[in-house]
Amino acid sequence: MMPRLGHIAFLNVLPLTYALAHGAAEGLLVHAGTPAALSGMLAEGALDVSGVSSIAYARHADTLCVLPEVCIASDGDVRSVLLVSRVPAAEIGGQRVLLSDKSASSHALVKIILRRSYGAGPVYETRALTPDDPVPDGAAASLLIGDDALALYHRPPAGLYIYDLAQEWKRLTGARMVFGIWAATRAFAAAQPAALAMVHARIAAAFRGWDTVRDAAVDAVLADGRFTRAALTAYLGHAVLWRLDEETLAGLRLFYRYAAEDGLIARAPALTMARV
Repeated sequence: MMPRLGHIAFLNVLPLTYALAHGAAEGLLVHAGTPAALSGMLAEGALDVSGVSSIAYARHADTLCVLPEVCIASDGDVRSVLLVSRVPAAEIGGQRVLLSDKSASSHALVKIILRRSYGAGPVYETRALTPDDPVPDGAAASLLIGDDALALYHRPPAGLYIYDLAQEWKRLTGARMVFGIWAATRAFAAAQPAALAMVHARIAAAFRGWDTVRDAAVDAVLADGRFTRAALTAYLGHAVLWRLDEETLAGLRLFYRYAAEDGLIARAPALTMARV
């Protein structure tokens, strides 16, 4: 049976998207989706390996293992995880804040930031959001992620406050923020170690080889007119980091510690790394 790979359908993993479209998907069953959807599929055993929200690993650490070397992280501004608010963050207090239904890690992050940095305890609601109506009537603020947030970053609506949550995390902690990782089910890792190593090698190679394909990959996504070449070049590999090194792992562990302290996960999990 071919390994089942979940693939995040966001620009922040364009190197892997491009690689999968140019041979790396051979012998794999690839399912594209949002981090939240893929996290659920991996936890249910409907995928073998997937990019997932980092908080999803914390909630299912007993059945998952982390692929080394690769992640979706930032060291300051990330540009694609934004709190968009009608009022300054310090005035949000107990008002209503909407959360994008596309990611779970960002839900935890915005709750940590608003509580610890701004003393806020909003009423949260998860729903679909669009950049055309980023803060619907009745809400004080909204959390948007991914390509929708990146579009707002480059074309900020008049009269709204924009907070880059990775920069807010950096100010609060001094650490990197890890939004996503690649994980495998422990059952798949134990039963098919060679297949796991193959999948990991293809994912890692896509990001290691980004500089050699960057221009062609960016060309492929410019046609819709949402972003300029300069915007994408500054975003990919600069605002967004893909290397899961020791400094990045330290940021991930701190995120888990804060999430556990704030009651967003049951406990900060140990990081069980896959053997590849």
